[in-house]
Amino acid sequence: MKRLLILLTLALPVAFAGAGDKKPACVPAKGGTMTNQITKTDVEWRKILTPEQYHVLREKGTERAFTGEYWNNKEPGTYYCAGCGTTLFSSDTKFDSHCGWPSFHAALAKDNVKLQPDHSHNMVRTEVLCAKCGGHLGHIFDDGPAPTGQRYCINSVSIKFVKKEKKPDAKK
Repeated sequence: MKRLLILLTLALPVAFAGAGDKKPACVPAKGGTMTNQITKTDVEWRKILTPEQYHVLREKGTERAFTGEYWNNKEPGTYYCAGCGTTLFSSDTKFDSHCGWPSFHAALAKDNVKLQPDHSHNMVRTEVLCAKCGGHLGHIFDDGPAPTGQRYCINSVSIKFVKKEKKPDAKK
């Protein structure tokens, strides 16, 4: 029996060597309701994302405050996941929280974001993820404005903005 335990102790690490090389590229939404989730290897993600996007979306990094492209954007439009294109936020819910990152008081569709506990850096926070590709977007806090009281604090590099097209004048 002792020999078997020693053999298993030596054999299991060899059997699973390299198993950690491929991290899951998509975290399923609660209840697993999304059926069109995106699954990519790290190599595939690195091919389509910039190094900064990869660091934030796939490695849960954070861009420096007041440096992102959208922290001070006031144009009307829609914000999408930079990793997969999922619709995330509307400029109608964007507000200036003075924190240096784009802030929204609500997601455009709650099913498109996933919230999960985050205990990193000796803090207790709630992480915001894209429900379709599992990309790290930022964090949500309970210090936002009415009507929700929430502040989705989102990294600019994790989202893409599409400006709302103005409707043509009906008189012309």
